[in-house]
Amino acid sequence: MAVPSPGYSITLRVETKPSSEATAQLSRVVASVGGALTALDVSESAHDRLVVDISCDAVDVDHAGQITDAIRALEGFAVRKVSDRTFLLHLGGKIEVTPKVSLRHRDDLSRAYTPGVARVCTAIAENPQDARRLTIKRNTVAIVTDGSAVLGLGNIGPAAALPVMEGKAALFKRFADVDAWPVCLDTQDTDQIVEVVRCLAPVYGGVNLEDIAAPRCFEIERRLREVLDIPVFHDDQHGTAIVVLAALTNALRLVGKELADARIVVSGVGAAGTAIIRLLLHQGARSILACDRHGVLEQARATDPERQWLLEHTNPEGVTGTLKEALRGADVFIGVSAPGILTGEDVATMAADAVVFALANPVPEVAPEAAAQHATIVATGRSDFPNQINNVLAFPGVFRGLLDAGTQDITDDMLVAAATAIADAVTGEELNANYIVPSVFDAGVAPAVAAAVRKVAEQAGSAD
Repeated sequence: MAVPSPGYSITLRVETKPSSEATAQLSRVVASVGGALTALDVSESAHDRLVVDISCDAVDVDHAGQITDAIRALEGFAVRKVSDRTFLLHLGGKIEVTPKVSLRHRDDLSRAYTPGVARVCTAIAENPQDARRLTIKRNTVAIVTDGSAVLGLGNIGPAAALPVMEGKAALFKRFADVDAWPVCLDTQDTDQIVEVVRCLAPVYGGVNLEDIAAPRCFEIERRLREVLDIPVFHDDQHGTAIVVLAALTNALRLVGKELADARIVVSGVGAAGTAIIRLLLHQGARSILACDRHGVLEQARATDPERQWLLEHTNPEGVTGTLKEALRGADVFIGVSAPGILTGEDVATMAADAVVFALANPVPEVAPEAAAQHATIVATGRSDFPNQINNVLAFPGVFRGLLDAGTQDITDDMLVAAATAIADAVTGEELNANYIVPSVFDAGVAPAVAAAVRKVAEQAGSAD
């Protein structure tokens, strides 16, 4: 059963007559319709009226409406205003530019801008590599999207994608002190995206591709890596793969199974699913079944080079059939596909001590409560269940390491190093079925990931 979430938090301003029972009545009605009361404040008090701000979490938008209607139905209570606290948080955007230098008088201005800045410009013109040392380039990432595959929302376009990219930029800064900026492009033409990013690249030390639909995302990433001298990282692919590998490493450790011996079923062969499979194979997995919406991937549905690659590198036993059929006897299920496609009964057909990663968001492939009745370990992409597989564990630290190393290459060994650092952030004393990855607020994760990535990058550079 779904539980209230801060993502659907509302505040209602309610007016009533002064009464010792007024606030208790409000609390009871919120609880009666399944809301989670988080705050109750008296904002106005007079002899003839009492105004109360009541904040609560709901399950979804419809549930928030039910809570509001229940309060409106109370005799003697009037709802003045309803505020969606998520929308309030986004008012005016979530990020800003803050100067690193003070501009208090003419001397400061002369150095930061004209005439002094001209000498810095000349130095960079004479030695372009100085841009990394003398500008924001050394610590700046472009978060590039065309809005074609945003979260679980699909093709909603660049303007509607901007709130997600702003959030991404805020996470970069919060967890790794990387200055990232949204670049939302009003085109879904592969050639145009590649050319626009190529043209703006001199400003940035790295490019984070985000929410670009497959299979175009594969070509865009490949072509940008060929033409740019800065790292290009598609987080929907590689960030997801890193955190899944980290979580699976600890999950298999708990259930006493080896990656090489585990039978793994992956539902979803888009950007995330393909990258997960590639990284698991690189790390030694030998039995992976790749499934699309029709079931186990077959030759007739290999419509692009990535799916053809999957056909050639997965399903060594030649299994056919539906996802449910493929799941029978599997040790691990990894879902990056669609909501509600499996039941607890399907999970019951898996091997003993099964591991289920149902990562579709916001509604997982199988209800976590149902999966937990049969699987030993269950993870989701949600913050309101244990074991959240969240890319924020990976991408801030990965880019911090790449920027600090000054490298343009991103290798599988770097991705594995990042995953290992995340897995190792959970100590042996902490590791249990409800804690296979660290908290996203664990301050040690991003520095550990950064150090691991930087070490691999520097070793590769010294070997060249």
